[in-house]
Amino acid sequence: MKKTNRNKRRDLTALGLTIVILILLNFVGSFVFHRFDLTSEKRYTLSDATKKLLGKLNDVVYVKVYLEGDFSSGFKNLRKETKELLNEFRAYSNDNLEYEFINPSANPDKKQQKEIFKQLYDKGLHPTNDVQSKGVSEKSENIIWPGAIVSYKGHEMPCQLLKTQGNDGGLNNSIQSLEYEFASCINNLNMPLKPEVAFISGHGEMDTLAVQDIFNSLQEYYIMRRIKIDEQLDALKPFKAIVIVKPDTTISEKDKFIIDQYIMNGGKVLWALDALNTSVDSLHQLRQTIAIPYDLNLEDMLFKYGVRINPNLVISMDAAEIPINQSMRGEAPRIVPMPWIFTPLASPSNKHPISKNLDVVKITYGSSIDTISAKGITKDILLQSSKYSKTLNSPVRIDLNYLGYKPLAREFTDSYQTMAVLLEGKFKSLYENRPLDKEFLKEIKYKSQSEKTSMIVISDGDIMRNDIQVSSGKSYPLGFDKYTGKMYGNKNFILNCINYLCDDSGLISVRSRELTLRMLDKEKIKEGKLKWQLINTLLPILIIILFGLIQNFNRKRKYAS
Repeated sequence: MKKTNRNKRRDLTALGLTIVILILLNFVGSFVFHRFDLTSEKRYTLSDATKKLLGKLNDVVYVKVYLEGDFSSGFKNLRKETKELLNEFRAYSNDNLEYEFINPSANPDKKQQKEIFKQLYDKGLHPTNDVQSKGVSEKSENIIWPGAIVSYKGHEMPCQLLKTQGNDGGLNNSIQSLEYEFASCINNLNMPLKPEVAFISGHGEMDTLAVQDIFNSLQEYYIMRRIKIDEQLDALKPFKAIVIVKPDTTISEKDKFIIDQYIMNGGKVLWALDALNTSVDSLHQLRQTIAIPYDLNLEDMLFKYGVRINPNLVISMDAAEIPINQSMRGEAPRIVPMPWIFTPLASPSNKHPISKNLDVVKITYGSSIDTISAKGITKDILLQSSKYSKTLNSPVRIDLNYLGYKPLAREFTDSYQTMAVLLEGKFKSLYENRPLDKEFLKEIKYKSQSEKTSMIVISDGDIMRNDIQVSSGKSYPLGFDKYTGKMYGNKNFILNCINYLCDDSGLISVRSRELTLRMLDKEKIKEGKLKWQLINTLLPILIIILFGLIQNFNRKRKYAS
């Protein structure tokens, strides 16, 4: 009896201690926060920049994710990863983040469904097709909206979750970009004062309609302006970055000096320049044209900074298509898209966060870039042509009759031509050791070397050109080909370029993270389907039966003795 009482007191004491320890652990846990990530690539570990951003939130961020419904396995995985990421965001935001998943196709009324789709499109989201296999030969195709609308303090922004086409590799790239996409949206909504970015005009640069889509898209992140320098020394002073897109006339020496001193004072520049003048009107009317060099007066400036845009055109077997009228004279037009070697598809580099995980970028009559030795300047290649490329030196004859010839791989031996490069460091002024106009020096404090800054040089001005709807005059999304329905990576590439140049938070570095896609072997699944079904169904039952028999045997032996 005494032994029983002692055992009871011992058990009660152990129970009491356990309860006390649990209470103490919960009390300490209310002050100390930590999450453990046991994955090899730290899949669920947020970057320090993201944690810092979420910790600063002083109001609720509300996220509507339009990834609900019956999807294929790839999009189900994207939905799962999105939900897990948002749970991580909520944990680090002190519960200042809420979300819901919405099925935009749930309404059976087709008219109302169409209206919902239009609202999502107007808000900046883009649909894609989700193809599902229903059997050996049966497939179904649904329109889905893999995106989200992020709201904060009365403002909202679209967040496109699918960054590349919906194959397994593309979906994995999108999953890798999730943290950056959501963090970037929240950062921009939380920014008290947006940086100012200017598109330069006055030298024959692209007009407003030609760059309407990228200009409007950048307005979500920045205060956008179009300005003329007009030899005004303080014209560029307010701007975090400037964009120079396809000038076609000579830039005056004073305007060059102003741009140079803007860079010397830490300004950022995105150059998108055509080395050769290619008359598209002549090509359409006469079916041929000659591409000759522009006289932009920028060669010495770019050379000083560390690059040279060559007076040539890059052609490639991996090319986009252009619309060609195949009908005979007098017949109704019959437009057929055909590959055009003068519109090479440039591959983004996966070594830099600007171009990582992007679709191919469409280049139109672009040139090759050489990097030049410049002390203290680092250079990162962002875009390259394909292996099967070739350069044609100026003057270049362009003839639509080339469409009738099948290109031969053995002729395309100038592989991997550089077409976009990032330069970073302390730049030397073009006007170093040059006699300067005394009037210049009266109005501006001249600097011969820059602070640490960066610029991006792209050898194609049309990389930012969007197609136009003739009937409405509105622009299509940048990178969308209205003839083929294909979407290229131009828009995301340009957005990443500007975001990188203007980024002070370090969020752009999040795009460098790698997540391993552990794919199942579909052929092995087919071969071993029955075996694994039997194992998963029968093995647990057999284990339970075996466990019961062992327990029964041990029980009999114990009480028999």
